Parts: sequence; C-alpha cells; structure tokens
Amino acid sequence: MIRRLFSLFNVICAALLVAAVLAYQTVQKPPTPPEAPRLQLAERATMKVQVYFTNPQVRAMKPETRTIQVTQSNPRAVAQATLNVWADGPNSSANLAVVPAGTVAPKVYLRGTHYYVDLPAAYANLRYGASGERMLLCTLTRTLLDKRGDDVTFVLDGQPVDTLGQINMRDPFMRQDCTDE
Repeated sequence: MIRRLFSLFNVICAALLVAAVLAYQTVQKPPTPPEAPRLQLAERATMKVQVYFTNPQVRAMKPETRTIQVTQSNPRAVAQATLNVWADGPNSSANLAVVPAGTVAPKVYLRGTHYYVDLPAAYANLRYGASGERMLLCTLTRTLLDKRGDDVTFVLDGQPVDTLGQINMRDPFMRQDCTDE
C-alpha cells in the first residue's frame, strides 16, 4: 500500500501541486509600486529678443525688445518662446498686434538655418487682405530671422499651401522679402 502511495506518478503530481500553489501565491501578491521619478527643476534662462509688430496703419513693422524665459537655450526653443510672445501682442500702445488676442502661436521647427512655421488653421480665416496677410508673414519672418537663420517656410495646419489669402507661400520668405517700403 505504501508502495502505491509513493509511486512515481503520485510524487510527480504532488510536486506539481506544490509548484502550482507556490505560483498562485506569487501571482496573488500585489506588485511593488514603482518609485516616483525625482523632480528636477530646470533652470530658466532669461533672454532679450526682438519681436516685430505693425504700426496702426499696417504699413511698417515696429520692433519691440522683449524678455523671454526658456529652459533650453537651443535655437528651436528660443524661436518658439519668441513666437509665443509675438502672439501675445505688443506692450506698447504705439504698435498693433498682428493676430487677435488669444490666438494660438504658430509652431516653429528648425532644420539647419531654415525655419519652418506651422500656422494654425485659424490663420486662414483672418481675412486681413493683402497688406494684412503680408504683415502677418513678414512680422513672423523678421522676428525669426533677427539673429539667425536664412529663410522661413510657412505651412498651414501641417500642410503646404500655395497661398494665405492673396500672399504666395510656395517659396520661403527671406529678410529682403520683408523690408519696409
């Protein structure tokens, strides 16, 4: 009788049963919570930048020196912070904002010395006319090309477009394209 109790089959089954119970207990344990990442405060650098707006007659670009704060001093981060200030509008009452208050700033990307500006879809519905549309694109161009870069290419809502209203956007804008006449 004892021989039947300790047969090879019974011993293997008992070992599998013990292994199954141990595995079940291991699976039922609550997982150890992950350790929270340590918060590292990034140091903000303060920089002065030149931002262009327009005069009340929408005929000339007027610069304002503004202070921005960036956590990274790479050119793309500086350019994006500058466009955020541009979208907020001028501090001086002698200058006129180019986009309505509360309008989202365009996203800017950089490849080498070439800027790519992704205008939000709302910019296509501003209905400024040719001079206002030119001023919109030229204040952006002059703001970005103030210290570095060769040209600015504009896209609308992530897609290349031929025009913004009446202004040709197929070719990149350069400094000389945006001089006051």
